[in-house]
Amino acid sequence: MNATVLAFVGYVFLTLTLLVAIVSSRTLIVMGGKKQPNEFKPDASDAEGSFLHRLTRAHANVVECFPFMGGLLLLAIAMGKSVITDPLALYLILARVAQTLTHLASTSALAVQIRFAFFLVQVGICLFWCSKFISLMLG
Repeated sequence: MNATVLAFVGYVFLTLTLLVAIVSSRTLIVMGGKKQPNEFKPDASDAEGSFLHRLTRAHANVVECFPFMGGLLLLAIAMGKSVITDPLALYLILARVAQTLTHLASTSALAVQIRFAFFLVQVGICLFWCSKFISLMLG
């Protein structure tokens, strides 16, 4: 398995892990009698400031970034050009995980700046890959 495939599977695993954490948290709240199953708002705006709110937002952020991050990884796999993405693929997923963990830990101004730095690393990697794919396609 190459780094690109590992990063792609890691991204999917991160997304699923966050989803399972949301479902588990909501299940515990329902089982504790604090809410009915149909009382949760999809964006967790009813849990503002709580860990569940941060968890829901972190999951949404991972899903929102999948089209360009996961898309480029899939493009490399489909084209048989993982040589383009392999050198930075694990850095991409590490930056993604670090951003998510920072998101879960805090919403302080410093934490948001740290999250943004991790996001910029991911965007930079993806822009670099885009330039490589464009060069390849243009010959």
